[in-house]
Amino acid sequence: MNTSYYSNGKLLLTGEYAILDGATGLAVPTKFGQWLHVNVANNNQLQWTSLDHNDKPWFTAKYSLPELQITESNDEAKATTLQKILKAVRLQKSSFLNDLKTGYTVETKLSFPTDWGLGSSSTLINNIAQWANIDAFNLLGQTLGGSGYDLACAQHMTPILYHLDLGNPQVFPTAFKPEFADRLYFIHLNQKQNSREAIATYRSKVFNKQALLEQINHITQQMLEASSLELFESLLIEHEMALSEILEIAPLKRKFPDYFGALKSLGAWGGDFILATGNEKTPDYFKAKGFTTVLSYEEMVL
Repeated sequence: MNTSYYSNGKLLLTGEYAILDGATGLAVPTKFGQWLHVNVANNNQLQWTSLDHNDKPWFTAKYSLPELQITESNDEAKATTLQKILKAVRLQKSSFLNDLKTGYTVETKLSFPTDWGLGSSSTLINNIAQWANIDAFNLLGQTLGGSGYDLACAQHMTPILYHLDLGNPQVFPTAFKPEFADRLYFIHLNQKQNSREAIATYRSKVFNKQALLEQINHITQQMLEASSLELFESLLIEHEMALSEILEIAPLKRKFPDYFGALKSLGAWGGDFILATGNEKTPDYFKAKGFTTVLSYEEMVL
């Protein structure tokens, strides 16, 4: 029996950090994602191989079944994390990988580079949850943690509004493709930020959370309804400044003072992708500064 599962990658356009405290964020699924292929084998082991976007293995491991003990791996830390996830599945479904007579060969395949930050972990969690037929949000909470918006993106083919209500995920599919979408670009900053460290930094700050939530919620709604690029740009700048003050990190414009459009950080500040408004000159501007991964809205968003 061979089965396959797929989950979309994600980008959070508004609400980074604040979404952890209940702010409403606007998130979009990407055209990039992750596959998980499961093949049944006639042994009592789980053999796991993770391939990158070039079909090259970047992680391999073997586990004995049903004990789920690591017997071989090229990365002990990653193997231990995966072991934790697989064992957590059994908290919801005790029969998972628990047949003495059955083994599995699993292969995952990313369609984006591992350092892009589009959700290699969240798409994995969602795929494993699909495989086991369990609740992905519960699995996330028992393992990697986070707001869960990335799981919601993995499960939807449209943009979503997302917020936490007393810790419970609230997902509202929405429409978002503004008339000026051809003026929007995503640029990768050539480094991947550690989300857990970034969240810890945010948690250490003292500020008026209610005021921030209200401001971010207003910006999110206004961005969703923005009919002009000028209004959209002003909202990007307002969002950037609000988080800049709290995180005590300089806004992106300080890094690119001569750029002609508006800039907004996405995800964990300082890495991954940023959002820029611009025109046909935008790719050349960033590539001249060494940032060679520049994607249009059409190329990135599902």
